[in-house]
Amino acid sequence: MNQLLKSSSPLLRMAIAQGRAHSVRPLSTVLATSNQQPNSVTALPVISQSRSLQTSVALRDIDSAAKYIGAGAATVGVAGAGAGIGTVFGSLVIGYARNPSLKQQLFSYAILGFALSEAMGLFCLMMAFMLLFAF
Repeated sequence: MNQLLKSSSPLLRMAIAQGRAHSVRPLSTVLATSNQQPNSVTALPVISQSRSLQTSVALRDIDSAAKYIGAGAATVGVAGAGAGIGTVFGSLVIGYARNPSLKQQLFSYAILGFALSEAMGLFCLMMAFMLLFAF
């Protein structure tokens, strides 16, 4: 008990020292016992606190900041898609310079690489818009 008194807050120490253990009980147990018929021995004062789901301005600001941070992180993939497209067409130019007879086959591979890189960029952009407007 002495260790509990040393590590607890001043209000809790005062309530325990004065013998009012019912004032340090959780709110749920006080409300559960207040619905029963009180007798003269165990009559507890009813604490008039209500718990309701409330969002403060600070919590809404944190939520909107998290949305913007997540959307910004999702748009980083668009830069990766741009770098991928640059790499694909850079390799097309190098391949065409080495072997001009494969122009048609190299171009079809380059278009396929462009489409796949662009699709990944669009998926990243879609996730950013979903974070901003859907959630």
